Amino acid sequence: MGQTRIKVCGITNLDDAAMAVAMGVDALGFIFAAKSPRAVSPERAREIIVQMPPLVATVGVFVNQEPAEVDRIVRYCGLAFVQLHGDESPGYCRKLAKEALPCRLIKAFRVRPESGESDFAPYQEAVSAFLLDTWHPALRGGSGESFDWRRVASFNLRRPCILAGGLTPDNVGTAISQARPFAVDINSGIEDEPGWKNQGKLEEVIKQARLADTAGA
Repeated sequence: MGQTRIKVCGITNLDDAAMAVAMGVDALGFIFAAKSPRAVSPERAREIIVQMPPLVATVGVFVNQEPAEVDRIVRYCGLAFVQLHGDESPGYCRKLAKEALPCRLIKAFRVRPESGESDFAPYQEAVSAFLLDTWHPALRGGSGESFDWRRVASFNLRRPCILAGGLTPDNVGTAISQARPFAVDINSGIEDEPGWKNQGKLEEVIKQARLADTAGA
């Protein structure tokens, strides 16, 4: 297994983005869902993105938004990936992937007790990766809660897995060891408050991820 990639989601300011990139993070996530406490405007996201060095992946997070709006923001901000974190159908994803976007799709799923392989199969044709988050009755992400990572293997994703949901410096190593994801998505677990990242916590996440990678090599 190679090195687990690290995505920091919920970026709201230039300082956090620059800090994460300087520490070797692979991807930055910008949330365009208005109800999120970490939401940013396209204008603010673009201001941050244009100041990032090359080869840093930028991901836009959308929730049940019109394809035309997604397409407009992608092109305006110069995003590399779209992460769909709502109830978007397989047909929506196929249409967006084929007709609108100049970038690739990540489909997020909130894992429930009854989630299984049949939930993911209809999307495999249209998406480049699946992001697995924790189901929460009120929140679509950033809940700080985790799920049983050992279940990931049973989903037969056939696409790279990005593991999210309550990942912190204390548990990210265990999560990687149990799920062996392509990447981990870190958000609330490294924050002092919503939208503001803690450098020490991010450093520890990276350290624990690398230790887990080495142990699993």
